[in-house]
Amino acid sequence: MAEGRLYLMPVWLGEHGGTEQLPPENIALASRVRLVFAEDERTARRMLRRMVPGLDLAPLEIHRLDKDTEEPEVGAFVRLLRDREGLLVSEAGMPAIADPGAKLVAAAHRSGIAVVPLTGPSAMMLALAASGLNGQRFSFHGYLPVKPDQRRQAIRRLETEAQRTGAAQLFIETPYRNDAMLHDLLQTCQDGTRLCLAVNITQPDALIRTRTVREWRSAVPVLGKRPAVFVLGT
Repeated sequence: MAEGRLYLMPVWLGEHGGTEQLPPENIALASRVRLVFAEDERTARRMLRRMVPGLDLAPLEIHRLDKDTEEPEVGAFVRLLRDREGLLVSEAGMPAIADPGAKLVAAAHRSGIAVVPLTGPSAMMLALAASGLNGQRFSFHGYLPVKPDQRRQAIRRLETEAQRTGAAQLFIETPYRNDAMLHDLLQTCQDGTRLCLAVNITQPDALIRTRTVREWRSAVPVLGKRPAVFVLGT
């Protein structure tokens, strides 16, 4: 068994917030660990400096891990972890959830490297908790199709599944398509279906509200280019 450890380091969901929002253990690890895996080096450096304002960034060894990272590169990352500690950092929220870091986590398990999730924000779990929809049974679907016809078909399937099982159906969208997604939801779903919009969670301008589709149609908000989680339920 390897002796390395891969820590899954959550980061803020937006620009607002300081170290008071993170556990002391996370701050201590950010101060100590020098091996980092992230989608973007600049974001990783900024987040780590935000956790530890006086952090010396020069010794950091940051490796890019994104949707285009191939298996040989992931294998090389795992070899770096065999006798070292490493941090997996997402662009926002919890690593490996709707995040390419999952491939490194899977490889770490195959190699016997300990995977240690740390406490911190997860947009999906926060949205579900705040929605009032079924927290006992739910599914997360990531991104729905981009093409409008296919997206509306996917919405119908999720609504049918929510009605059939009672399970909450969670999904996300690229921020610049938020309002198109909301338009299709309101055009496609039945009046009594409940829809939670969880926008810019934890930030000062957050919108987290659950209404029926009929109620949303009477006052349609503009979501804009803000990170959002959509939750459908009954």
